[in-house]
Amino acid sequence: MASEDAQTKRIMVRYRVKPGRAEENEALVHAVYAELAAKQPAGMRYSTSTMDDGRTFVHLHESDGEAPNMGEFDAFREFQREIADRCEEAPVVTELTEVGSYAADSAPPR
Repeated sequence: MASEDAQTKRIMVRYRVKPGRAEENEALVHAVYAELAAKQPAGMRYSTSTMDDGRTFVHLHESDGEAPNMGEFDAFREFQREIADRCEEAPVVTELTEVGSYAADSAPPR
């Protein structure tokens, strides 16, 4: 497991869109997920959430050494194309180091 963790890269991106731009941003995010579903890239996990203000978005990307770069996807490039114009607070990218995790589907059987 230690070698898996050493190869796993975890990134968090947080930003706030301008008032009235959240739906547009969500539509672009949904297009990214549609392309990911169609291409089913291996070796990655990706999730997007909004905070309680409805305008702050948090993207979590986890990948191993074999996963494609998000920039390889057309929908992601389109999402990024005018991100500066949509944002009130620019994206902040933070690399994360996992301390621990739990997933029900990976728990040992009873």
